Amino acid sequence: MGSTLRSQNWFGKEGKDGFIYRAWMKNQGFPDFEFRDRPVIGICNTWSELTPCNAHFRELAESVKRGILQAGGFPVEFPVMSLGETLIKPTAMLYRNLASMDVEESIRANPLDGVVLLCGCDKTTPSLVMGACSVNIPTIVVSGGPMLTGKFRGNDIGTSDIWRFSEDVRTGKMSQEELGLAEAAMCRSRGHCAVMGTASTMACMVESLGLSLPENASIPAADSRRKVLAQLSGLRIVEMVKENLKLSDILTREAFENAIMVNAAIGGSTNFVIHLLAIAGRIGVPLHLNDFDTFSSNIPLVANLQPSGKYFMEDLYYAGGLPAVMKELADFLHQKPVTANGKTVKDNYTGVVCYDRNIISTTENAFNPISGIVVVKGNICEDGAVLKPSAASPHLMKHKGKAMVFENIEDYKHRIDDPALDVDENSVLVLKNVGPKGYPGMPEVGNMGLPKKLLEKGVTDMVRISDGRMSGTGFGTVVLHVCPEAAAGGNFALIQTGDMVMLDVANRSLNIDVTDEELHKRKQAWQLPAPVTNRGYVSLYVNTVEQANLGADLTFLKGSSGSEVTRDSH
Repeated sequence: MGSTLRSQNWFGKEGKDGFIYRAWMKNQGFPDFEFRDRPVIGICNTWSELTPCNAHFRELAESVKRGILQAGGFPVEFPVMSLGETLIKPTAMLYRNLASMDVEESIRANPLDGVVLLCGCDKTTPSLVMGACSVNIPTIVVSGGPMLTGKFRGNDIGTSDIWRFSEDVRTGKMSQEELGLAEAAMCRSRGHCAVMGTASTMACMVESLGLSLPENASIPAADSRRKVLAQLSGLRIVEMVKENLKLSDILTREAFENAIMVNAAIGGSTNFVIHLLAIAGRIGVPLHLNDFDTFSSNIPLVANLQPSGKYFMEDLYYAGGLPAVMKELADFLHQKPVTANGKTVKDNYTGVVCYDRNIISTTENAFNPISGIVVVKGNICEDGAVLKPSAASPHLMKHKGKAMVFENIEDYKHRIDDPALDVDENSVLVLKNVGPKGYPGMPEVGNMGLPKKLLEKGVTDMVRISDGRMSGTGFGTVVLHVCPEAAAGGNFALIQTGDMVMLDVANRSLNIDVTDEELHKRKQAWQLPAPVTNRGYVSLYVNTVEQANLGADLTFLKGSSGSEVTRDSH
């Protein structure tokens, strides 16, 4: 096997180069039989104390190492840029592509035969998978797992409750002291968000794509079985190297279609769209924004999880996990795609049992017949926008109302609670310049808090439209990812307060009642915003980022450079 191992292009060399490669590994106390003719497995670790969701990854990596050693491999752990959703400013999404570059170059440049991706927080999963796809060596994903369900004053709580608590504080129903008590009650263990937010959606995404072992998505971070899965993943990656089972063998068009259908069934985050498009762009699988509507349109909501339902990720695991959900989708899913454990999609759910129909329903008796991602188009979103119907209000799915336009996030924050704001419950809140270029980085501000004066009247939802994103933990009748964004000169930049907005989800349309002639007149008067900066990564990002309907990757990162390194360093 030694002659076929990529790592032997380093450690198997004779002369000066081989001497240097081996000698400096030996200074860590490794005899050379450890890395001669054995699969060298990289453990790509996003551990960071600035990424609280991933703060337990040092410990998880030890379980992965144990499995690699047991299988006859040689584990080498390395750090990459870690993106902590809760702390990074202005938004972690700005740095997703930068982290993917770190991952790609770290894998390609080093003597690795296979890699285990340790990821958990929202952006760490797509960035690691994107980077690994551009190298395309055997790869398996180990997610960090969700935190235990929060407990507060007799109720189960999770991240989705933050939005409810925030509105209650604004209207005086909840004090700041009570809010402080809820903080500790919600985040009571290691792990990422306990609801079907973006982190959980990403963990489900990699499992439904076939990039992880079954049950990876839902085992709680604090459960000892998370470590068992990590160890088994370490064992499996060594076998994947021996089989030469690469990402391109797993990530077929059928695998992407399966992931879209599973995401619909679980009520996954709208962020799923932008990340799956970016991954497809890296591995070279054609995927279009409309595919998300097409392949989710007939899939009902079978997982009763917040924010679209009632329960939490911990409950999903006890009920049978994602394999039990996928079993319910047997009539829809492609059965034959191979997965990371070498088995087919069908093999992985055959024999699985659902233990709680309150959490995982059948497709015939689904919690909600409406699910998935809807793609709307019209004269203010020529290239599309997305909406999550399972988190929206039915009475607003066809709506006509006057626009209240906020030119940027600062304008919104300054005016939203002004008693003189000319809005009622029929108004449509419009937030511009929060897209990839406009913010920059496309923050999760699309589910704008409602005007205080309407909250006080008992209004709980309004149609909201933006070129930004929404947290997977959020909810409401929110149209997101408008393309082209305002800062790119799309018609979205031309909406004015008072324009009549018409949303018709059933007919997949979103328009303003303005003539083409008027839009042209406004376009002539529109001016390109001044650049945010002319230096560094942010300048590179703004000048090369694609629009959301293409995955918001950087243009020069699309596709793959492969795993070959043609020049030695000495």
